[in-house]
Amino acid sequence: MDARFDLFDNEFAAKFTKRFAGAGLLISQSALPKSTQELVSLRASQINGCGWCIDVHTKEATAAGETATRLHLVAAWRESTVFTEAEQAALALAEEGTRLADAHQGVSDETWAQVRKHYDDDQVAALVCLVALINAANRLAVIVHQRGGSYEAGMFAAAVH
Repeated sequence: MDARFDLFDNEFAAKFTKRFAGAGLLISQSALPKSTQELVSLRASQINGCGWCIDVHTKEATAAGETATRLHLVAAWRESTVFTEAEQAALALAEEGTRLADAHQGVSDETWAQVRKHYDDDQVAALVCLVALINAANRLAVIVHQRGGSYEAGMFAAAVH
């Protein structure tokens, strides 16, 4: 299946994408650990079935030094021993924040309490914004059938500058 529409080739979409990537750059510069950012982005992308974003965040995580073992276990993080309690809290928030339609209460109080236990206000702000942003990115890519496989680590950072 080919992409339906090239978001990088259309003038309006390219302007939007650049601003969207700028929001991502702001989050990447936050105090939220880079590894947590990539794990959260990867997990939401897995849930949403976004091949493009799975490709992006797997490659960015690898370039940042993430291990193959942890990347392979993100989809089964609850049944794994390789994630910290803080990372587990972030992954739970990513899942609950992504599956809003599946959980009438949205993010549970238990998950929120774990996030607050492990992250300061600036990190919480970055985490909440990241979950919203990656879900929007997933929707953009899935709607236009942007397929994974061609991304090279650092492409988005280069496009924003």
